Amino acid sequence: MGGDAGADGGGQDKGGGTTFTVAAAGDILIHPPLIEQARKDAKAEGKQGLDFYRLMAGVKPVISRADLAICHFEPVVGKPNGPFRSFPDFLVPPQITTAAKQIGYDTCSTASNHTLDHGKAGVKRTLDALDKAGLKHTGSARTQAEADKPLIMDVKGVKVAQLSYAFGFNGREVPKATPWIVNQNDFARIKDAEKRARAAGAEVVILSIHWGREHHPEPSSGQIKLARRIARETGINLVIGHHAHVVQPMEKINGTWIAYGLGNQVARHEVPSGLTEEGIIGWFEFHRSGKSWDVRARYVPTLVSIPPESDPANPAPEDAVKDHRLIDVAEALRDDKNLTAEERARYRLAFERTQGTMLNRGAAQDGLEPLESLPG
Repeated sequence: MGGDAGADGGGQDKGGGTTFTVAAAGDILIHPPLIEQARKDAKAEGKQGLDFYRLMAGVKPVISRADLAICHFEPVVGKPNGPFRSFPDFLVPPQITTAAKQIGYDTCSTASNHTLDHGKAGVKRTLDALDKAGLKHTGSARTQAEADKPLIMDVKGVKVAQLSYAFGFNGREVPKATPWIVNQNDFARIKDAEKRARAAGAEVVILSIHWGREHHPEPSSGQIKLARRIARETGINLVIGHHAHVVQPMEKINGTWIAYGLGNQVARHEVPSGLTEEGIIGWFEFHRSGKSWDVRARYVPTLVSIPPESDPANPAPEDAVKDHRLIDVAEALRDDKNLTAEERARYRLAFERTQGTMLNRGAAQDGLEPLESLPG
């Protein structure tokens, strides 16, 4: 799974125990400017249609290095040639699923507040597209049988389960005729899902959860309360959060890492805030310790670059960013010969601001640090 493991990949650790790595990133949410970027990139390659690979390729070295790479696929997939829609009822090109697979993702959580934007047909179309791209998925389902079967993956010989839950669906009720179509946040349901995964053979259980308040870097009281219950009353090994569209901290509770919010992996909001372009890839190293698992947490700050708006009366400088691109911030700053002064300053701001957010609930004392530090 996950492409080339590299030096940080799984297998046997130096002490002879089992080890594997997990990369998990924030929301994939495709807005109209990103569709236009994909069209522009396809044309540059002499191809018709849409190609999202170049948009996302900047994080491939990290994502493909993990033994298990987890994405959060938030929107509903439409037909290859459209029509496409943005907020509030997303309908995005299925070609984005191909790009996610190309950069190294293995599996995606699909429970989000947008899961039911286009009803049962939208759920089916989305999961069909993920299947076609070769991505596993959990959180929504096309049938009762699919919903009842835990997603368990073999990762370096370890059976790893992924769960996916969301707080709600933008005012839409889960249809009574298909209560299994999407997983809604509820502690008892999450605990039961973990038990069923364990009964099916899971040795590690990872929870992807859509929760919290949009555009708030601090976790809500509801997130903190639920996180504490999960960490103290279940055996879930890792919690990775989504929905805020900005980075939120990590915290270790009762030995369990909680990533409250990974921000956006790739998105282009109508009114970018600066924070909405920043995200992280959580990097988690699992080491078997007797019958339990020790997890070391690190992170990779990311940024979606945004071209300046076209304004004939105020043209952009020659060296201005011209494309939307997903950037590994530390890597860009390590090899900064081609960066403008503005880009260098923006990337450093993203790195330092992300670091401040990640550590503001005391995670440094539990060993949280960047996967790669900045030069100098």
